[in-house]
Amino acid sequence: MKCPFCSAEDTKVIDSRPADDNSSIRRRRQCEECGKRFTTYEKLETIPLMVIKKDDTREAYDRNKLEASMVVPCHKRPVSIEEISKAIDEIENEIFSLGEREVTTRIIGEKVMQKLKELDEVAYVRFASVYREFKDAESFVAEIGKLLRNGKKK
Repeated sequence: MKCPFCSAEDTKVIDSRPADDNSSIRRRRQCEECGKRFTTYEKLETIPLMVIKKDDTREAYDRNKLEASMVVPCHKRPVSIEEISKAIDEIENEIFSLGEREVTTRIIGEKVMQKLKELDEVAYVRFASVYREFKDAESFVAEIGKLLRNGKKK
């Protein structure tokens, strides 16, 4: 592993342990040249997941797109980046545990809606309005009505 400080190629592992999500290994390393320490994460490489879009085209799964789809509706809401990142990790675990090589945007979108509903109802409605392609205010009000009815059942 190359040192990020001095670019020396000789580093040693000081400590290894499972990362918080238990799906990767966190390694503390020390450079043999400059003595500085840094952390690396080792994650299992999997077969690339393909996403089937609404128009039946396929593209490689991109975590950045999932992140953007959650960050935008949470803008100016009391949702931390850590909460969003944790939700994305959970969505990814659910998607990858399906064991499929292809997944539809519908499946991903429903999982995003579920997580946003848990995080922040306003962010959920924002996402739903785009995802479900609300055509008018009536559709918007109907979705909020469902949210309110389900909230009363809790």
